Amino acid sequence: MENVLRIDTVSEHDAFYHRENLHPLVSVIDFTGTTPKVYASRMNFGFYAVYLKDVTCGDVKYGRHTYDYQDRTLLFVAPGQIIHVDINEDYRPQGYALLFHPDLIRGTALGKHIDDYTFFSYESKEALHLSEKERKIVLDCFEKIRYELEQGTDKHSKLLISSNIELFLNYCTRFYDRQYITRQDTNKAILEKFEVLLKDYFQSDKPENTGLPTVSYCADQLHLSANYFGDLIKKETGKTPTEYIHLKVIALAKQKILDPAKSISEIAFELGFKYPQHFTRFFKKTTGLAPNDYRSLN
Repeated sequence: MENVLRIDTVSEHDAFYHRENLHPLVSVIDFTGTTPKVYASRMNFGFYAVYLKDVTCGDVKYGRHTYDYQDRTLLFVAPGQIIHVDINEDYRPQGYALLFHPDLIRGTALGKHIDDYTFFSYESKEALHLSEKERKIVLDCFEKIRYELEQGTDKHSKLLISSNIELFLNYCTRFYDRQYITRQDTNKAILEKFEVLLKDYFQSDKPENTGLPTVSYCADQLHLSANYFGDLIKKETGKTPTEYIHLKVIALAKQKILDPAKSISEIAFELGFKYPQHFTRFFKKTTGLAPNDYRSLN
C-alpha cells in the first residue's frame, strides 16, 4: 500500500506548495501558479483544511469514496483524516485553501464549539457546492483572514483571525442549509430508503443477533457519513436518527404487545434488547406506561 504523507503543521503545507508562510498556525493559499512537491500521495493532515476548488481538477479519494471536483466546491478536512489526490505531472492546482491548526483556536469561542461544524466529518461526495454569490462571500472571508496575516502578529491577531474563521464557518452552515433545501427530492429519497432499511432490519433476525440498529450502521448502509446522515434526517424530520429509530421501535413494540401470545421478554429480544428490563424502562420512559400496563389498557 502507498505510504501516507503526514503533514502535521500549516507551515509544512505551505512549503509543500512552495508558498511563503505568514503564520505557523493558519494560512490562506491561492493555488494559482503552484506545483506540489509530490504528484500523487495519500495525505494526512494535523490541522483543519478547507479547499475551494474552482474547476474540475482530478479525482480525490476521501474516506471510501471518490469525488470529482466540480466548479465552486468547498471540501472540509478535519485533523487526522486522509485525503488521496490522483494527479499527474501536468497537474496545476487552482482554487484556494484555508488551513488552521487546533492550537490557533484553543481557548477561543470557536475552539469551544468547533465540533458543532459537523461538515468537517462529511465525506467528499457530501461536499458543499456554491453559487457564484456564495463563492464571493467565501473569498471575502478568506481575504479578511489574509489581511490579518499580512499585518503581522499582535495581541489582537488571534481573536480577529479566529473570529473571521468562525464567521466563515457560520456562512458555510447557512450554505449547507440551502443545499439541503435545494436537494429536497434527493433527501426525501434517502429518507424513504431509511424507512425501508429499518423495516427490513426489524423483519430480519438482525435485532436478535446484533441488537438495535445504530446510526452508524444505517449511515453506512445508505453510503453516507454518520454526521451528514444525522444532519439530513434532523433537517427533514426535526428528529435525530436515534430519535427516529426509537420511534420506530416504540411503534413496533406497541403492535407486538397487543399480541397476547407473546411475552414481554420475547418482544424485547425480537426488537434487539439484550435484557427485558432494558426494554421495559425504554418503553415506560417513552410512553409513560410499562409494557404490561399498556397491554392491559388496550
